[in-house]
Amino acid sequence: MRKISEVSIIGMGSLGILFGNFFINKMGREAVTYIANKERIKKYKENGIYCNGSKCDFKFKDVNSQTKPAELLIFAVKATALNKAIRDSKKLVGANTIIISLLNGITSERIIGNAFGNDHVLHCVAQGMDAVKIENKFTYSNMGELCIGILGNETKQLPKLQKVINLFDEIELPYTLEEDINHRLWSKWMLNVGVNQVVMINKGTYKTVQEDGEAKETMKAAMREVIKLAECEKINLTEEDLNGYVELVDSLNPEGMPSMRQDGIAKRYSEVEYFSGAVIKEAEKYGIDVPVNRMLYNEIKKLEEKYEPLL
Repeated sequence: MRKISEVSIIGMGSLGILFGNFFINKMGREAVTYIANKERIKKYKENGIYCNGSKCDFKFKDVNSQTKPAELLIFAVKATALNKAIRDSKKLVGANTIIISLLNGITSERIIGNAFGNDHVLHCVAQGMDAVKIENKFTYSNMGELCIGILGNETKQLPKLQKVINLFDEIELPYTLEEDINHRLWSKWMLNVGVNQVVMINKGTYKTVQEDGEAKETMKAAMREVIKLAECEKINLTEEDLNGYVELVDSLNPEGMPSMRQDGIAKRYSEVEYFSGAVIKEAEKYGIDVPVNRMLYNEIKKLEEKYEPLL
């Protein structure tokens, strides 16, 4: 089995930088390529990108001049930018390209699979990191891990999964091979629905939901509404899972903050439609009331009314 020797990344948010920088340190600069348009590449080169105080030396490729299919293609964009990233990646996907997504939510793999074919896509969840990116400065203390796996009916994907696992083992990237990746996807979505949105409306940090009080209880209540939806989807999401993720949040840097709060600081439109927005839509299918997520959705939308309109 030919091993993966090159990695292509589209997206330079927190996770794109975090894992890209790790790949470069382990595989060498020439093995890792960031795909972007000319305007973004110019901006990155002029302003620089800094990881924990050190300037990064990334290799870029203009999306319009890319002709060689990627071996491993990693989507690390915001969910709000996924459709554009897919359009920009048309030339990157060849017959043997393997794709993993680091996006929040439970839908990105399906959307990518619809565009390129499900046989290219492995399911992946990034969790446990406390990465913060403000403008061109990126910091983290906990790298976290990638949870990776295939759905039960995707046995044809096993050789691709093994290639990625072999790479992760070789470069010692922290990961967990999931027996039930769908459970992990829903678990991480449950976490994001809680922590991202509550920190956002409180304009806080992880400390906001680490301390006992109203914010922490609101976070848990929003997560419990996801558990109710999971029951309808026949996914065994439990209070034990919730408690495990609350403990994970408690372990993070109190001064760190989730991605949605970083969007709020930068006055960027957030992924609220993929968190409480998606919870509300799923709940409507089953006639379930989700008052906490409706409240969070409305509060976040009020904050975003003050932003510049999207073009």
